[in-house]
Parts: sequence; C-alpha cells; structure tokens
Amino acid sequence: MTSEILKIEIEGPIATLTMNRPGKRNAMCDELLDAIDGFFSAPPEGVRVVILTGTEGHYCSGLDLSEHVARNAEGTMRHSRNWHSVMEKIQFGGLPVISAMFGAVIGGGLEMASATHVRIAEPSTIFQLPEGMRGIFVGGGATVRVGRILGADRMCEMMLTGRKYNADEGLALGLTHYAVGEGEAMALARDLAAKIARNATLSNYMMIQAISRIEDMAKADGLFMESMCAAVSQTSADAEEGLKAFLEKRTPVFR
Repeated sequence: MTSEILKIEIEGPIATLTMNRPGKRNAMCDELLDAIDGFFSAPPEGVRVVILTGTEGHYCSGLDLSEHVARNAEGTMRHSRNWHSVMEKIQFGGLPVISAMFGAVIGGGLEMASATHVRIAEPSTIFQLPEGMRGIFVGGGATVRVGRILGADRMCEMMLTGRKYNADEGLALGLTHYAVGEGEAMALARDLAAKIARNATLSNYMMIQAISRIEDMAKADGLFMESMCAAVSQTSADAEEGLKAFLEKRTPVFR
C-alpha cells in the first residue's frame, strides 16, 4: 500500500502514515488525498490505531493552490465535498487516529488534523487558516471541526486576520491535546497508540462514533444514545474480560 506520496509503515497494531511531498510542505494534492482515502477506506487487517504525520519538518500546509485555480465553481464544490468525505472516514472510520504535528498545520492541514482524535504538537507547529488572505474560503470541514474547537467567534477572527497560533497557544485553545519538545511528537504518538491499541476495539469504536455525534444532539437524545452505547459495550465479551481481569488483578486481553 506504500506509495512515494504517502508512506505507510505497519508495526503490529499500529499504522504510521507519513505524508511525503518534499519541497511542498506536504501540501495536499489529489494524489495524496486519494492515497489517504484509499487507506481509510480499506485499512489493513489487524491495524487498531493510526498515526498521521508529515515529513521534512511539516505536517501539512493545506490545499496545493496550483490545483485550486484550475477548477471552476462546480469542480471546486465537488472537490470540497470529496474532502468532506475523506475527513469523515478519518474521524468516523472506526480507527483512532493520532496526529504527530510540527511545522505547518495550515488550512487543509488543520482541517485534517481536526478530524483526528489525538493531536500532539512540537514547538515548531504553526496553526493557521490563511484562506481569507488568498481570496478563498475553507472547504475541507473547518467551519464544522475547527469551529467546534475554537467557537465560531474565534475562528472568524482567525480567518479574517490570518492569525497564527503556536503549539502552546494551540494547547490552550484545544487545537492540540499535547505540546511537547522538539522531536518528541512521534515518540509520544507511539506511546499513546500502544496504549489505545490495548483498549477493547468496541470501546474505541463507541468513543469515536458516539461522542461527537452526541454533542450535536438534544440533551435527552444524547443521554438515550449514551445508554444505548453503554448497553452494547457492557454486555460484550470484552466487558466480561475487563471485569474478570480487574478482579484477578491482571492486564485484560481484549479481542
């Protein structure tokens, strides 16, 4: 499955996807987006957690603008909807995804990072939505995902002014969950991936599928959905194993 533009390494239950467009700060082109889509559409058997990162000091600098100017209005709309489809597969495909970030996390790169479930930022990380300075608008899901993290008011200011946030500011705002030292993002990503991979797959799946959707529901509907998730997970074979392991003071072995 490895290509030059998306390097895929699998070690046990952990897959590491490295965006690889040297000299382009890993800007997103159709080929790279298709490669990411291909992986999340049919993940290799046995993979339980994914780490998504970049190369040459950058995570992803967003949409390759040389492609953007080549599309008419309909083509741009369809391209945006394709981005939405791929981001949905990252967020709701069922696999926990960790972003190990450094350098540019800009535009579509931030949209993609916000679709992942755990985000780690090194000191070089820059978060930005510069579309307003380019005379364009976000199209990869930022108004939903980044807007949910920052709030509409702060996201609007970020886009109007082209404001940049660093790793520490991103941590305070929720754009990242961890701010680490230089060169430490991948090590922490692997440690967290190993921890997540030891969880029951059903529990991980429930967390990925339910929590963000419950946030969109009315309170009563969300509470009902929570009860449904609890009923399914707590009557599973993994729940039985988890309780037994706790009582026996040992590490559970989930399916």
